[in-house]
Amino acid sequence: MKLVLRFFGWAFGLGSVAFLLAAAGVAFYVVHVTKELPDYNTLRNYEPPVMSRVHASDGQLMAEYARERRLYLPIQAVPKLVIQAFLSAEDKNFYSHNGIDFSGVARAALHNFQTRGSNRRPQGASTITQQVAKNFLLSGEQTIDRKIREALIAMRMEQAFSKDQILELYLNEIYLGFVIPGHGAYGIAAAALVYFDKSVHELTVPEAAYLAALPKSPTQLHPYRNRDRALERRNYVINRMVEDGHITTAQGEEARRAPLAVNPRSPRQQTFAADFFAEEVRREMTDRYGEKKLLEGGLSIRTTLDPRLQVAARAALAAGLIRFDEVRGWRGPVTQLETVSGDWGQRLSEVRALNDSGWRLAVVLDVQGETARIGLQPGREASGQVASARQLGLITAEGVRWTRRTVSRTLNSGDVVYVEPLADREGQFRLRQVPEISGGLIAMDPYTGRVLAMAGGFSFDQSQFNRTTQARRQPGSSFKPFVYAAALDNGYTPSTVVMDAPFELNTGSEVWRPTNYSNQFYGPQTLRFGIERSRNVMTVRLANDVGMPLIAEYAKRFGVYDDMPSFLSYSLGAGETTLLRMTSAYSMFANGGRRIRPTLIDRIQDRTGATIFRHDDRQCQGCMAERWQNQDEPILVDRREQVLDPMTAYQITSMMEGVVLRGTATSLRALNKPIAGKTGTTNEEKDAWFVGFSPDLAVGVYIGYDTPRPMGRGSTGGELAAPIFRDFMRVALADKPAVPFRVPTGIKLIRIDPRTGLRAGAGSGGAILEAFKPGTAPPDSYQLINPFDAASAGGPRRGPSTESIRAIGTGTGGLY
Repeated sequence: MKLVLRFFGWAFGLGSVAFLLAAAGVAFYVVHVTKELPDYNTLRNYEPPVMSRVHASDGQLMAEYARERRLYLPIQAVPKLVIQAFLSAEDKNFYSHNGIDFSGVARAALHNFQTRGSNRRPQGASTITQQVAKNFLLSGEQTIDRKIREALIAMRMEQAFSKDQILELYLNEIYLGFVIPGHGAYGIAAAALVYFDKSVHELTVPEAAYLAALPKSPTQLHPYRNRDRALERRNYVINRMVEDGHITTAQGEEARRAPLAVNPRSPRQQTFAADFFAEEVRREMTDRYGEKKLLEGGLSIRTTLDPRLQVAARAALAAGLIRFDEVRGWRGPVTQLETVSGDWGQRLSEVRALNDSGWRLAVVLDVQGETARIGLQPGREASGQVASARQLGLITAEGVRWTRRTVSRTLNSGDVVYVEPLADREGQFRLRQVPEISGGLIAMDPYTGRVLAMAGGFSFDQSQFNRTTQARRQPGSSFKPFVYAAALDNGYTPSTVVMDAPFELNTGSEVWRPTNYSNQFYGPQTLRFGIERSRNVMTVRLANDVGMPLIAEYAKRFGVYDDMPSFLSYSLGAGETTLLRMTSAYSMFANGGRRIRPTLIDRIQDRTGATIFRHDDRQCQGCMAERWQNQDEPILVDRREQVLDPMTAYQITSMMEGVVLRGTATSLRALNKPIAGKTGTTNEEKDAWFVGFSPDLAVGVYIGYDTPRPMGRGSTGGELAAPIFRDFMRVALADKPAVPFRVPTGIKLIRIDPRTGLRAGAGSGGAILEAFKPGTAPPDSYQLINPFDAASAGGPRRGPSTESIRAIGTGTGGLY
């Protein structure tokens, strides 16, 4: 008996030692595993990367920028149906366990034991809390150490955070795959858009169940590549929702019968042909806040873009470029396919098309007589595969009429060309070609600088170079109004007479002799005549008298140039600037001389909804009144700089209105609306401009090759740019009344003979109303001192100066 007792005592002692050693080992292991455990409290201030969204002025979505496509939703905004679907799929006991679901662990162990050796996937037991711990704080390595750390953190998180806080982190962080490559979804809000193009609040039971099925393996459950497996997993989630009592049996049966109706969101959806605009916004946001803030900061950017005007701008510019290009004839196909036998659609699909042109690529299958049979480029299914359907069409003589050639001389089998359906001729197409010429159109509110529309070229897919903001070109005669504004601000009037006669300047290395576009001279003419008919020599003579340093200061004041050299040639627009700058400068004429800052962005909000930028920072006194109590009307305090006398601004506007009525842009009279503006054409017709405005809308148009070269004789601003301006304004002003330009206080309107600049007599024909500042009304007559006959001048000679020719009469209504 003693031996037995001694044995048990020895065994007990040995067991105790072993237990203590094991306990020490476990304690050591736990200390080792939990050493430097991540601080879960950092999740309290966690801000996940959220995509920034760009909206048009009416709220419609224009663009999204993100590294991870995520829209953050607070748990209170998540629909109950979506929460139920994810709990049934991932963690049905979420609201009852303390971070670890021991019953779930046992159930998963039993399931895995029973299915060992089969092809069925092992069942996991990680709770939503554990997944949050793993996704946010730990790596994805499959080790015992990581699982223990995950469990420990999960239990601690349950003590520090509410269940709703944990679920909010989970539903906004999880990766839920993609439909279109490169457009993956993070979080349920982005996934609802990516997969179904709808808000989470619009999701149906089968749609919510499919999203809830994705966290396990989004790639393996792709709706097109693994459709059967995706349906199986979706239906499994639906069954779980029925078992958990979230939906009825009837609802479950109906949901299981529903197809996997994925409706992927197009990356180009709702851009209103505004790619140039959106890219300009992206560049500005990157410069202002940095790329990280744009891609991860969840910014909401409300732009100034007007979708209706943007569509009109794109259409007007494209039509003008096409008109110019088609007059110069057919240049040939985009490319050629070696053979059109077999599956030509697959080969044609590999040719890159301009998706924003509104045209389709086609291949010529055969030409018989004066009819070409074509095959249109097939589209792609949402899975990315080339569509199997093949669409055919015909190009007849009508479709190639603009080429001034027959079909057989224009097209050959294998030619890849752009086509557009012919109206009222089903199955027939018009041949198209991408213009070589390019240009830009920009429209803005002249009172605020808000850019309402921007077309930076024919196709953003073809070239992302923005001709409205990045192309620096000579504005030509469209710069002249700033020369005349400087003169009007310094003693001249619209009826001041300037000699249009030969002028030469010895620069030291050469003699500069400016000429008019017509190569003729017209003798004494008023300032109004000079700007209406765009007389170069008159402008040079005026600039010489006013002084180029003053004109350079005006150019800087208006933002046309930052530091313009004081050379006389710059008075004719020899310096380079952008269309945006020119349109902004003209806006200051339209608004009465107030400085504006052009902007594409109205307001920027951060992820919390706080406004961090607002363009219009003017203060409104009395705008916050809750109700009307017979108080004074609200006052908008405008402290913007006055860059030009309002009366001078009106005088220039009135003179440029004459450009449309009698001058170089008479094609705009067809609008039957008050329009002021100026044409511009550079040497050798390399650039053509028209910048103008109505009382409430300023628009600039530029046409030219990206690598400047002559466009051909007659390619002037009046012939090329003004018609594009007209086509745009016809749409923009369609529902606007013909409101005249506002006349500022102090201006006197006097009937003037436009030929002489003198007061018009009673019954005088052709008289116009001219605008004069107080005390500058013209005389009844003037006399020349030391005159000469410009018409009889024997060749170029130095023009008369103010010392040799002066006015006799009141004010400054004289001859220079």
